[in-house]
Amino acid sequence: MRKLRLDKFLKISRIIKRRTLAKEICDQGRVKINNRLAKAGSDVAVGDCLVIDFGSRIVTFQVLNVLDHANKADAASMYEVLKESHVI
Repeated sequence: MRKLRLDKFLKISRIIKRRTLAKEICDQGRVKINNRLAKAGSDVAVGDCLVIDFGSRIVTFQVLNVLDHANKADAASMYEVLKESHVI
């Protein structure tokens, strides 16, 4: 099974634009993989459920594909948004 570091997955999939920002968000405890707090170096695999707290909204993603490199069209196929809720 193919795995990728969480911060790299977030950047390649274009969920978060920069890897340094992805690392900061992970280090702040704002990302969970399968309901467990995740660090930037945590492994992401197909089938994992990611919950990210962006501050004003919380988004739940399902990992569909893990790629080392992706263009814009391929990046969108790496995940599916399951739920999005806005925080007041």
